[in-house]
Amino acid sequence: MSRFVLVLFGASGVLALSCGASLAAREKNIVVARPFEVGASLSGNYLAAIVAGAERDTLAASTFFREALRDDPKNADLVDRAFVAALANGNMPEAMPLGARVLAHDRANGLAHLARGVDLIKSRKYAAARAEFSKGSGDRRRDITSTLLAAWSYAGAKDKKRALATLDTLNDDAFVVFRDYHAGLIADLLGDKAEAEKRFKSAYSAERNTLRLVDAYARFLATHGDREEAKRIYKSFDEVAPNHPITTAGLATLDQGNPLTPFVKSADDGAAEVLYGLGAVGGRQGDELASLIYLRLSLHLSPQNALAIVTLGDVYERMKQEEAAIDLYDSVPEDSPLRVNADVQAALLLETLGKSKEASEHLAAVVEANPKNQEALTALGNLQRSRKLFADAASTYTRILDLQPNADRSQWLLYYYRGIANERRKNWPAAEADLKKALELNPDQPLVLNYLGYSWVDQGINLDDAFRMLRRAVDLRQRDGYVVDSLGWAYYRLGRYDEAVRELEKAIDLKPSDPVINDHLGDAYWRVGRKLEAQFQWNHARDLGPEPEELPKILAKIKNGLTEKPEIAGDKSKNSGG
Repeated sequence: MSRFVLVLFGASGVLALSCGASLAAREKNIVVARPFEVGASLSGNYLAAIVAGAERDTLAASTFFREALRDDPKNADLVDRAFVAALANGNMPEAMPLGARVLAHDRANGLAHLARGVDLIKSRKYAAARAEFSKGSGDRRRDITSTLLAAWSYAGAKDKKRALATLDTLNDDAFVVFRDYHAGLIADLLGDKAEAEKRFKSAYSAERNTLRLVDAYARFLATHGDREEAKRIYKSFDEVAPNHPITTAGLATLDQGNPLTPFVKSADDGAAEVLYGLGAVGGRQGDELASLIYLRLSLHLSPQNALAIVTLGDVYERMKQEEAAIDLYDSVPEDSPLRVNADVQAALLLETLGKSKEASEHLAAVVEANPKNQEALTALGNLQRSRKLFADAASTYTRILDLQPNADRSQWLLYYYRGIANERRKNWPAAEADLKKALELNPDQPLVLNYLGYSWVDQGINLDDAFRMLRRAVDLRQRDGYVVDSLGWAYYRLGRYDEAVRELEKAIDLKPSDPVINDHLGDAYWRVGRKLEAQFQWNHARDLGPEPEELPKILAKIKNGLTEKPEIAGDKSKNSGG
């Protein structure tokens, strides 16, 4: 898929734990306090705004720039910065007047023209909006954006011919998919079924694995009577990204015989779709500020767009602005298929913030309201596992697997997770069975190959198979320090210390700050006589925050070295090969 297709559509999924439903028992919104005080001086507020902006704290940046501007209202630089900060924070009543002030001293400011044009579309002043989109200095992406938004302004004026002609100026091969995607949306909105079908077919034929296109095309088909083809479209995507809440909800609606309505019902929605696509790809490419602005403008036009809200929350998550992300997830409409996704993500962020009690209560409420929701249950199992409640985690994963008795490839991860939980609770037979089942469902999965192979080596059993698995895992994940560490540690457990050093040094290069890998390399260095280097690695492992049960062992090695005779894994089993 081309870069420009990505620009318009974004990712094929939303979040790692996406799922949706409503939390009926909800009594109040999640509130996470974020207190800060404005300064008493221009310089203090300005510096605070700069720091907040660098940290992508959009609320604080917008507040401090606004306060600084009160003290120096004619400062053009402050006006520019306050405008951008207000846009990024979604404060449109403040941003739009600031944009007008920006244009008063910088008539070529593309962002200010874009914001004004979006606001004019919202006011249904379509010709004026087009005039704004045509102004300002720009680059290739701005030209694409202005073309798409201009097309939607024609659609708002019911001028289908000019809307489609404007889109067809995007004749580069890289633009074909999103050109026809938006042409299909416009033609359908304006009642031209034949043109819409032709355009949707063209876009779908070129790109079948993009969620937004799949959903739009399936909804178009269902609306116009071809419900079976709509189901096929959803099911085809489900094979690529199983159990996505949007496709799951679409299929459920079709199976129940209920109508599926288009998600673009106006020019506002269509223009919002353009901006959503730009924001989604910007966040993934590391351009968070641009992503925030595009998504905020999208929500200005379509405030209830759950996908845009969740995507914006995800951007804040990746910027480590957990409180802002929680606020956004809490604002997802209750009837959205992404509601459970939002609740789960909010609970996990509360855990990240150290609010374990609130996280547990929130996630428990989600599971209670949605007892058969696999994503909510998976999140609960993962939370239990992270807290070392391995028996509870294994029970939760079993509960999920029982919901779908006929195992398919998508369940490998659940067997893997349950295998880890069982291994950590010292139930190796159950763990081994789970890990083998995960490999049966996904035979070349490097995480499972690594875990099962490492476990066999550590027990001194099935060594030929174990080394084959570990080498294959390294082939598949050559840049994964943990996987390379497993192979190195396997060599160590077999007494092949020179080979252990070679692999563990590679692992350290990949994961220099991991205490376990540093500890392993220290052991290997000691065994080959490099005792000074061993001491260095153990000291480094000590300083990197190892698990509490490992720290005394590391301290003992720092003090005494390795005095005991090493136990060779292969001595334990008649099935050793190495």
